[in-house]
Amino acid sequence: MRPLPRVRSTLRTVLVTATTVATAAVVLSAPAQASTSAADGDHQVTPGDFTGYGFDQCVTPTQSKMNSWMEHSPFAAVGIYTSGYSRACRDQPNLTRKWVSKQLANNWKLLPITLGPQASCQPRFPRYGNDATISPKSKNNYAKARRQARHTAKEAVTAAQNLGIGAGSTLWYDLEGFDLGNTACRESALRFLHAWTNKIHQLHYVSGVYSSAGSGIKMLDDARINRPGKFALPDAIWLARWDGVANTSTSYISEYGWQPNKRVKQYLGGHNETWGGVTINIDSNYMSLGKGSTMPRAGRSCGNVNINIPRFKEITTKNAADRVTAIRVLQCQLKTRGYYKAKINGKYDATTLAATNAFQREHGVKARSQWRVRHWVMLTSAGGQRTVKRGFTGRVMRRLQRSLTAATGRKVPATGVFDAKTEAAAKSWQGRVGLRQSGVINGAAWAKLNDGQY
Repeated sequence: MRPLPRVRSTLRTVLVTATTVATAAVVLSAPAQASTSAADGDHQVTPGDFTGYGFDQCVTPTQSKMNSWMEHSPFAAVGIYTSGYSRACRDQPNLTRKWVSKQLANNWKLLPITLGPQASCQPRFPRYGNDATISPKSKNNYAKARRQARHTAKEAVTAAQNLGIGAGSTLWYDLEGFDLGNTACRESALRFLHAWTNKIHQLHYVSGVYSSAGSGIKMLDDARINRPGKFALPDAIWLARWDGVANTSTSYISEYGWQPNKRVKQYLGGHNETWGGVTINIDSNYMSLGKGSTMPRAGRSCGNVNINIPRFKEITTKNAADRVTAIRVLQCQLKTRGYYKAKINGKYDATTLAATNAFQREHGVKARSQWRVRHWVMLTSAGGQRTVKRGFTGRVMRRLQRSLTAATGRKVPATGVFDAKTEAAAKSWQGRVGLRQSGVINGAAWAKLNDGQY
């Protein structure tokens, strides 16, 4: 996907993108992103609720490349070209129903893209000579352009269904940059996207549109502001603005449209990135879709112990009287893991020492009366593990956030969401222990946390 030259940036930094669901100006309400019916079989909804990084590449990467990038890269979403006669990558040898199922099972968010008829004044199309462009004929309110859009939308839904991408998923139309000042070109493109959205809704999917911030996206935002209610607007927008800034903003449009969590921004154009020894040429995106990455508030542990303290301090027999809160947290954490079975009393007594010594011995360190920072890092990180990164949610994230608080000495809020603060703390810690500062906590990173490295 490429925006107009005037919005391209020479910046070459990294990261990603994407989005879902409805905007207030939508004429027809979009289907909810919920589970599909039994009749849909193994069809799955994507991208769902997510805030984080993504990438897109014309040819769908192989499974081995996807596995490596899940383990090592900061990206958790990927754009895939599923339909459209004008796409450069008509041949997609890796894109199968099995591939889609595998990526969704591996926690990838998928952004299915259609690149069909393009604006009539876009000089690079038709790409093949026989692929149609959007008809600029204004007869009957651009009836031909609207017919083209409905046909393209049906093809997009069929392609999604064949790949196992379920109803409620967002299907993205790629409208490449064009001359916004050409009236017939602009108005026919606007009617095309209007009809695309209506047909996508009728077929129980969610409508998304990718375009240059300065042309297609500005056209939609102008229609939202200046002609409210006249057009069915997409539920989510994917704006191309290569400014190197990983957010969903641009000066080309208002900050109020498609908010919250209905935007993706392609902030960096084609460039090579290497993760886990695997190089892919990508565009980088940042996305906030659905409800965004959220997690319910956690209750207190062990009855009434707040285990999310701002600092995990060293405890000794000499300073125990001043460490009552920390000792209660220590007793609770040891109790949760089966080392401590007595009452949580905040006392660094013989029973507590026996529990700490048992933990130390079982984790390969010398049993001693001091409970040090290394022990805190080991204790807070202990448990089930999986690769996590920006946008991921779950209990394991709270455990990671407590462990990063212990390892860095700075509070990382235990929200259960791998957010910007968690990513910054992860990168800082990785730099201290000799890992690449990717912000990704994978097997190698968990091993160092489990070893108490800080």
